[in-house]
This record gives sequence, C-alpha cells and structure tokens, in this order.
Amino acid sequence: MFKANVSEKESLLRLIAGAVLIALSLLGGGVLQLIIMLAGVALVATGIMRFCPAYALMKKSTAE
Repeated sequence: MFKANVSEKESLLRLIAGAVLIALSLLGGGVLQLIIMLAGVALVATGIMRFCPAYALMKKSTAE
C-alpha cells in the first residue's frame, strides 16, 4: 500500500496535536469549528497511517 514516511515520534506528535484540535473544535462554532475539526482529523489520520501525502509529493520522509 503506502510506504511509511512519518517517524514514530512525529506520528505520536501528530496524534496528540490532532486530538487537541478536535477537542478545541468542540468548543467553537461555525466555519472555524469545521476547519479546526478537519485539521485535527487529518493529523490523527496521518499519525495513525504514518503516511503523509504532502511529504510524498515533496519526496520527503522523516521515517527511519
């Protein structure tokens, strides 16, 4: 499938940051809430899969 291009340490940071953004989005309302929620979900997804499409486009990898 996809080759991991996100390190374990960065993956953990993405999971934490994503969870924080999702929690913060629950406090707000409107369009800003949706944007923050989507950013949080994207971070959690890339943290779980250890694959970042943006890194793939730039041919970058932080994975060991």
